[in-house]
Amino acid sequence: LTHECLHPEVYQRLGVVPPRGFLLHGPPGCGKTLLAQAVAGEVGLPMLKVSAPELVSGVSGESEQKLRELFEQAISSAPCILFIDEIDAITPKREIASKDMERRIVAQLLTCMDDLNSLSEPAQVLVIGATNRPDSLDPALRRAGRFDREICLGIPDEAARLKILKTLCRKITLPEDFDYRQLARLTPGYVGADLMALCREAAMSAVNRILLQCLSKTFQDFSPFNGLQWEIFIYFLTTNACLQLLSLLKRKEVLSEEQLSGLCVLMSDFRTTLARVQPSAKREGFATVPDVTWEDVGALQDIREELNMAIMAPINNPEHFRALGLSTPAGVLLAGPPGCGKTLLAKAVANESGLNFISVKGPELLNMYVGESERAVRQVFQRGRNSAPCVIFFDEIDALCPRRSEHESGASARVVNQLLTEMDGMGNRQQVFMMAATNRPDIIDPAVLRPGRLDKTLYVGLPPPADRHAILVTITKNGTKPLLDSDVNLEEIAHDACCESFTGADLSALVREACVNALRVHLKPAKDIRVSRIHFEDAFKKVRPSVSKKDQIMYEKLKETLTR
Repeated sequence: LTHECLHPEVYQRLGVVPPRGFLLHGPPGCGKTLLAQAVAGEVGLPMLKVSAPELVSGVSGESEQKLRELFEQAISSAPCILFIDEIDAITPKREIASKDMERRIVAQLLTCMDDLNSLSEPAQVLVIGATNRPDSLDPALRRAGRFDREICLGIPDEAARLKILKTLCRKITLPEDFDYRQLARLTPGYVGADLMALCREAAMSAVNRILLQCLSKTFQDFSPFNGLQWEIFIYFLTTNACLQLLSLLKRKEVLSEEQLSGLCVLMSDFRTTLARVQPSAKREGFATVPDVTWEDVGALQDIREELNMAIMAPINNPEHFRALGLSTPAGVLLAGPPGCGKTLLAKAVANESGLNFISVKGPELLNMYVGESERAVRQVFQRGRNSAPCVIFFDEIDALCPRRSEHESGASARVVNQLLTEMDGMGNRQQVFMMAATNRPDIIDPAVLRPGRLDKTLYVGLPPPADRHAILVTITKNGTKPLLDSDVNLEEIAHDACCESFTGADLSALVREACVNALRVHLKPAKDIRVSRIHFEDAFKKVRPSVSKKDQIMYEKLKETLTR
């Protein structure tokens, strides 16, 4: 980057104009400003740093004057680096600029950058701009001779997070066997600023822990209490942690070397802090970790194994997949009747593997304005890459990518094309796993189901009697919530003819209706209410299967087609 400032004679000998401007772009907190400062500090060049809003003035013409003076100062200080932070604040696209002043500032900046090369002797000034909104910049700024070199600083992956953590923890006292790699694996979606905050909060947690230990030891040495009285006093101390720390901080005694000898930040401090430090990718409320576990899913053991191999195995054993040349994870399509647990399975997989989870309802990406639906699809996959490792789950995907006709070129076809491009196009999709659910796989565009996209189709059908029993046990927490009477046999209910064709959602509705019947009959306090057999029999009169016989025949044919 700095050859033109340190060795201009090389470019003069070759008779070429050196690159003048560099644009650093990426999400907030990924290190754009830090990188510019590191470049200047590494080569020992002076850096003129200015925040773009500082150049804006309320008087007409004064903003342009400030910009000219800034470049004149840079030329007089050459060789130097001129760093403009948050440059998008003063360089919007001129065709959509709301004020004439914004257009004039953009034009003045273009002129100033061109003047650097038009001097009799080109100025040894390197211009670096930083922004997290590169698409909002005026296109004229990004042409050759201006900001013609662009460097994208994205969300760090696991290897990059490992290096960042080792750099941040150089001065932090850690155990000799501290596992940096495990901590890097526990922080998906964290940028450099998030990792710095994590280290700071973990150190504060360690300080609090050590101070409380010193306080407890001090009271144990000098307290007149013993036995049960001492245990009660310790309980009082632990329930009033703020008062303990305050009393210790007010004391004038300096901690001894013996007390400070064991002071270090443990992995437990980092684990405690992970719940408090939220990564940038999650602060927008887009990526979450579901609270559904395998204990909330009844039966479906064979589908669990398939999902474990498709999603959890690449996370737990990445070296095996790299050895086999499997870099891009496959996609999984869950097909079957409604209410059989397709969405529940996706959430349980994301929770079990500790992955971030982005749930997308198919129709919510569709927009009446041209181009907005495609932009929403791009945004979903970009957020997934920023939150990797991540599961993107498309619910009711048949609404998003229906089968295209031969001559169709409308909004629906454009959305399908955009989705196909994002699934396997030029973008990097490592550790971004796709799952989708539908009860109409026959109307999905065939291109979505080809290998490399949603190539693995798992049929989640109506549960047989044994699975219905497992689902009922899961719903009722093995008969404890709600509390079942002694005359209720969940296995008999599962094998009952009235329970034929019930889905998981139907079984949940059956239990809910039985609870309502018990609540209606009994007027005792809630803790004494028990759900008996007669309540389930009354519930069978109201709850009917949500999948009709006609639909069952259609889904059986669909199952045969998918499992050939």
